[in-house]
Amino acid sequence: MVRDTSRQSFLGISSDQVLADARVGIIGLCGGGSHVAQQLAHIGIGAFVLCDPDIVDNSNLNRMVGASRQDVERRRSKVDVIAQRILAINPAANIRKAAGTWQSFANEFRQCLAVFGCVDSFQERAQLETMCRRFLIPYFDIGMDVTTSSGEHTISGQVILSMPGFPCMRCMGFITDEILANEAQRYGSAGGRPQVVWPNGVLASTAVGMFMTTILPWQHRVEPPLYLEYDGNAFRVFPSNRLKIIAGTKCRHFASRNDLGDPFFGRPELSTAARV
Repeated sequence: MVRDTSRQSFLGISSDQVLADARVGIIGLCGGGSHVAQQLAHIGIGAFVLCDPDIVDNSNLNRMVGASRQDVERRRSKVDVIAQRILAINPAANIRKAAGTWQSFANEFRQCLAVFGCVDSFQERAQLETMCRRFLIPYFDIGMDVTTSSGEHTISGQVILSMPGFPCMRCMGFITDEILANEAQRYGSAGGRPQVVWPNGVLASTAVGMFMTTILPWQHRVEPPLYLEYDGNAFRVFPSNRLKIIAGTKCRHFASRNDLGDPFFGRPELSTAARV
C-alpha cells in the first residue's frame, strides 16, 4: 500500500523524496528516543540507525513508546522493539540495529543526515557532539530532569541543535569542564534519574520539528533557536537566555577548517543572531 502523505504536502514539493532518502541516527531509545523514532517513521524517514545497548525492563514501561509487558518478559532488546514499531508504520524503512554502545558503531552514523542524542550523561553528550562535529553532522540533543527543593519537584529539560559553523554546547554553557568533573565524581552513585512520558514527548516533538524546519524548504517566518529550554511545571518551551549572550560569536571549541559551513543544508548565510 502506497503511503498517503497529502496531509503534509505543505512541507514542499520534493519533501517526500527528501524524507525517504534521509538516514537518521537515534542514540538512546527509551524515553525521548522512542518518541523521536515513532514520529520520524510517521513523517516518512527512509533509513534509521538505532542504537541502544539495553533490553526492555519493567521500569521502562512508564515512558518507552512501543514497549509492552511481553517485551519485558521476553527480554527483548530496545533496538528490536523500536525497529518493530518503525516497520509497523513504514514497512519500507531501512533499519540498521546497533545493540551496543554507540562508540562501537560510530561508522554507522557517518552517513546520517542528522543524529538525535537521547542520553543521560553530559560526558556522553560531549562525546556525541564531538563525533558529529568531526563528520559535519547536525546533532540534536534531548534531555529532561526532575529536581527537588523544599519538598517541591521541578521538571525541566532542553532541546539543543549543535550544527557545523554554529555555537556548540560548550559555547552555550550547557556543557562545561566543571559539569563533566562533577558528573565523573558522582558516577555510579546517583542511581536512575526520574523520567516520565509527557516531558519526553514534548521535547521529542520539539526536536523533530526543529529537524524538519532545518532540512525542508517549507515556508515559515521564524528559524528555530539553537537552544530551547523546557519548564515542565509551567508547560512552556522557550529560547534559552544564554543565546543572547553568545549572539554573533563564533564557536572556538570546534573551529578547524573541517568544521565550517553546512554541507547538508546549504544555508551558510544564516547568522547566529537569526537563530536566537
